Amino acid sequence: MTHPRYTPLVQSLPAAVPFVGPEEQERTRGAPFAARLGANESLFGPSPEALAAMRAEAAEVWKYGDPTSHDLRAALAAHLGVAPGNVLVGEGIDGLLGNLVRLLVAPGDRVVTSDGAYPTFNYHVAGFGGVLDKVPYANDTENLPALIARAREVGAKLIYFANPDNPMGSWMTGAAISAALDTVPEGCLLCLDEAYIEFAPEGTAPHIAADDPRVIRMRTFSKAYGMAGARIGYAIAEAGLIRAFDKVRNHFGMTRMAQAGALAALRDGAWLTHVLAEVAQARAEIARIAAENGLVALPSATNFVTVDCGRDGAFARCVLQSLVEQGVFVRMPFVAPQDRCIRISCGPARDMAILAETLPKALAAAR
Repeated sequence: MTHPRYTPLVQSLPAAVPFVGPEEQERTRGAPFAARLGANESLFGPSPEALAAMRAEAAEVWKYGDPTSHDLRAALAAHLGVAPGNVLVGEGIDGLLGNLVRLLVAPGDRVVTSDGAYPTFNYHVAGFGGVLDKVPYANDTENLPALIARAREVGAKLIYFANPDNPMGSWMTGAAISAALDTVPEGCLLCLDEAYIEFAPEGTAPHIAADDPRVIRMRTFSKAYGMAGARIGYAIAEAGLIRAFDKVRNHFGMTRMAQAGALAALRDGAWLTHVLAEVAQARAEIARIAAENGLVALPSATNFVTVDCGRDGAFARCVLQSLVEQGVFVRMPFVAPQDRCIRISCGPARDMAILAETLPKALAAAR
């Protein structure tokens, strides 16, 4: 009988995905979630102007999207104060990460990341045969100096570092990142994931020249702009690296509707300001609910709050499972000791009220 002849690398990989989506969990439990607080989506939605732009563009959906995303790249460049040649648009940060790894990582190449950091990056590295070197968190925070030191030790080609961080919500000052960049070893690229940068305090984003060949920065419309389902991310990097993506990227991966929506969202600063205020209020409410139940909410510069359940990972998983059974979708860090926590996305008052009602029951059940 004939069958596909998979590569040895593919044969060695597990058939797994980094995340089990809430839809799959809803099918398993046989009911929808009452509160969707686990995927760090924006429960406050996208700009009304973005929705209007996408509806208008729907009539043109028979056309392929502009493969260069020209208008969106130009608008992003103006917004960032860089040249259009320093900007690349892609299918979310996930898609950009996959192409970056494809560009740089051959089988056996070393890549450095934090143990417990964003798992989709690890998924891409494994898929291209790279070797992951993992550095533990320090005090629930990614340790950039240790990541750079490990890269120097193993001759890594790529370092992954998120600021602010997912899953812990912690952050590092931009000045500290700029200083650390001077210690990155020759021939190693720092991938700076800034998916949550809009939520962070002033001074979190480092001042790095777009043409600096030591770093590539990645941002998204999935979080603060509320367009996770449209899959729009962008990278800022040296023009030669941006051009190199043309060798491997899916040139028709960005739909016309997504490009139009992102362009309109970028122009609607008032909506972004509104969302940031709502998120700040929700972060405070999650912290209040946590304290009311004897738990500690970790400081967050994101649209989620990581809550320390006060015991070990087994206890936190029981809390999470009870919340799921009560119709509240949340997630948790995957690696000890951070797995003593659960991670709760910010949401409107209705969702926060559901959390306030269900968390005491989940803790009682876990205990």
